[in-house]
Amino acid sequence: MENILVIGAAGQIGSELTIALRKIYGNEHVFATDIKDVPQDIKDTGPSAILDVMDDKRLIHFVIRHKITQIYHLAAVLSGNAEKLPLQAWHINMQSLLNILDLTKVVEDVHRVFWPSSIAVFGPTTPKQNTPQLTITEPSTVYGISKLAGERWCEYFNTRYNLDIRSIRYPGLISYKTEAGGGTTDYAVEIFYDAVRKKQYECFLKEDTALPMMFMQDAVEATIKLMQAPKENISVKSSYNVGGISFTPKQIADEIKKHISDFEIFYKPDFRQPIADSWPQSIDDSVAQKDWGLETKFDIKELTQVMLNGVREKFKKQ
Repeated sequence: MENILVIGAAGQIGSELTIALRKIYGNEHVFATDIKDVPQDIKDTGPSAILDVMDDKRLIHFVIRHKITQIYHLAAVLSGNAEKLPLQAWHINMQSLLNILDLTKVVEDVHRVFWPSSIAVFGPTTPKQNTPQLTITEPSTVYGISKLAGERWCEYFNTRYNLDIRSIRYPGLISYKTEAGGGTTDYAVEIFYDAVRKKQYECFLKEDTALPMMFMQDAVEATIKLMQAPKENISVKSSYNVGGISFTPKQIADEIKKHISDFEIFYKPDFRQPIADSWPQSIDDSVAQKDWGLETKFDIKELTQVMLNGVREKFKKQ
């Protein structure tokens, strides 16, 4: 029986991934942890705890005590926030991963780990269209630098110690269940909240900035599918490209206007615009499709409908 530890369970990915994992493995077998309280639906349905991944001694004690067999390490300082405190972000993002990798090397029960990378590993010199799995990676942000270094560490531990660390280069992730958390693609979440709340949105990116995006349900399903694939199917020991769909702020605004006719969008690019400009516009994820059956179900039309309905329902409950 698997006992799964989710680190960062209060975050955008963790809050939904935890629930999905509990449906598969049983509530009592998925431990939700974060440095703050997890959402009430997670707290009510299974074990949870305050746990700081930077505290390596408490971390290894927790893993051994609860007989953890799989770890999903999702805690990180995201791209926008990382640029405000670069050295602190580097320290948190790198040391937390190294704590997990070192633990996995010595605790035999832990046989598989998931760690998220990002399209932030790419940079201005990377091909913008249909970015391949193996390509130039010269990131220009501290978040991207930490993710690229993390990929190299994952591949090193996989090959040097025969571990099973798996990873996805997430595109921008979109969900109505948790609000934005400091990333460069967060406009694609904020825009729905402001559309419902005040029928207008000031976007921090230019209207024609195309970026790869993915609805959270697709991202969660992809993550679980990767983690359930046989080890012999995993050909990428660093991190897999996952593309989702690509759109611009103007395209998503136009889609929202089909549901909220008087919605208005204004553009005021800030420090995140150069970050977005350095990232790919579309991703080639054919290797993930071949190795473990990656699928993307949500297009921009369905994504918009689900997001608006979800945000409205959330506001009704507040």
